[in-house]
Amino acid sequence: MAEPLVLIDTVGAVRKLTLNRPTALNSFTAAMHRELRPALDAAADDATVRCIVITGAGRGFCAGQDLNDGDVGGDTANLIERVYKPLALRIASMPVPVIAMVNGVAAGAGANFALGCDLVIAAKSASFIQAFSKIGLIPDCGGTWLLPRLVGRAKAIGLAMSGDKLSAEDAERMGLIWRCVDDAALADQTMALATKLAAMPVKALAATRRTIDEAIMINYADALSLEARVQQQMSGQADFREGVAAFLEKRAPTFKDR
Repeated sequence: MAEPLVLIDTVGAVRKLTLNRPTALNSFTAAMHRELRPALDAAADDATVRCIVITGAGRGFCAGQDLNDGDVGGDTANLIERVYKPLALRIASMPVPVIAMVNGVAAGAGANFALGCDLVIAAKSASFIQAFSKIGLIPDCGGTWLLPRLVGRAKAIGLAMSGDKLSAEDAERMGLIWRCVDDAALADQTMALATKLAAMPVKALAATRRTIDEAIMINYADALSLEARVQQQMSGQADFREGVAAFLEKRAPTFKDR
């Protein structure tokens, strides 16, 4: 039997998904997508999963779309609508935090797939490349929306037009990613963060992501009203009652909502 294109491991409340085409720098194919989306859906539906880590096998995270994959053809619009839009929206709607553990090159759709996660931790040897301009395309997998919001218009256009390789250290400095760490520490630091998030009120963390993303597109007054509505919802949850009780009783809280 062929080896799975997405490896699935669970450590405690953390689900780890590993893109598994190391000889092709884990570039996306139709077959990989057919395993990745169900793996994400299964993690979303599993009440025992409270954080997700996504990484790549071997020396790369994901080199983007495999241009040798026969499923691409010439209809890129269809590919985006059929595959990459649902993938980006699935990440944005996960009920738990999602961490991209970038262990090597992240290029094209692979870079923007990582940037769409809640937190990106990258090894110092990793890099990010908006490779689209090199083949006459524009950023996809959410890149046109993510880049200017992460680093501003000037840097977004510079990264997208030049297609230059950006080191993980420079990515951290410009605010493109959450953190850059030594290669040897990447796995341990990522799992430590994932374990920490899994023990937190993950329903509130997912609501935080959703509210920040919505607030980007509205004015200040409407954002304040949005905060009020979401805060009202969160204050009715068991995690809020547990958090307050634990604070007053000077003990560690046990959060269970999802």
